[in-house]
Amino acid sequence: MFVYLETQLQRILPRGEIEALDHNSIPRIKLPERESVFAVRAARLRQLAADSPVADYLLLMARLVDAQQRALAHCHAPEATEDRISLAQAHGMPPLQAVGWPRDPLWRKILEQLLDDVAGGQDVPAEAVEVCAALRRALADDPESVEDLADAVLAEQDQGVDGAAAPFVMAALQVYWTDLASRFDDKQLPVASPFGVCPVCASLPVASVVRVGGQFEGYRYLCCSLCATQWHMVRVKCSHCEDVESVAYQAIEGRSEAIKAETCDHCHTYRKIFYQDKDLNVEPVADDLASLMLDVLVGEAGYSRASGNPLLWHGSEED
Repeated sequence: MFVYLETQLQRILPRGEIEALDHNSIPRIKLPERESVFAVRAARLRQLAADSPVADYLLLMARLVDAQQRALAHCHAPEATEDRISLAQAHGMPPLQAVGWPRDPLWRKILEQLLDDVAGGQDVPAEAVEVCAALRRALADDPESVEDLADAVLAEQDQGVDGAAAPFVMAALQVYWTDLASRFDDKQLPVASPFGVCPVCASLPVASVVRVGGQFEGYRYLCCSLCATQWHMVRVKCSHCEDVESVAYQAIEGRSEAIKAETCDHCHTYRKIFYQDKDLNVEPVADDLASLMLDVLVGEAGYSRASGNPLLWHGSEED
């Protein structure tokens, strides 16, 4: 098993063709569909588990994601104030910026619901049941420690983070922010947003998808790891440092053509990119999680992940 490299080239358009392009015709944002966003992810996790060496973990995460869909159906978090939206528009910043957001205690209720839902299921590994129980105790006895963990995962920190508890905490935060994003009017977004982060919540993307169908046909979208918003970004450009000269694409010989690692020799990072024309069912969080062998091989080639997967945390025992 090995990785092959290919450099992707774009056709250079002459000036007349560039000017003729209707840039407004490219949908900038695709907000999450709250009726199905987590259900689609859970179904994909189960599909990928069928022939995966990490099937048990994928199935556990599928159970958690199913619980997310049920929790989202009844979630209605406090929305951004008009003042906050106006301030974001004035400064070109994401209006629902997660880091520093005054979270309503509702998110902890969501976490409780997810923990009870997962732990109460059949055939749940004993280790997972114990993680749920420990988090339940922390919510009751030391809620500030859970808030601290939430702050850490939103900031994508590893040091001092409990890698077993983090996916459950992140799952509750995903429900909270997906609810906010799904009800947000994208016309209230600033005209421009900072590069490389979600224009809605300022979180990092987990991966990107080249979509098919309708107005999205052939366009590449980065996929938010927190609120599930997708936003347009041109292809063959590093999603971390914006370099266009050193981008290449790596895949595993003989594996699905729908998944590649987009590597950059300028910043030496990578994110995965998925192609719906090769597999219509690709789902960024699920497919990223199920393709850990590609992470290993690309890591051995000298590249580091530009950002993590919300359902997998390595954590650290250091304070």
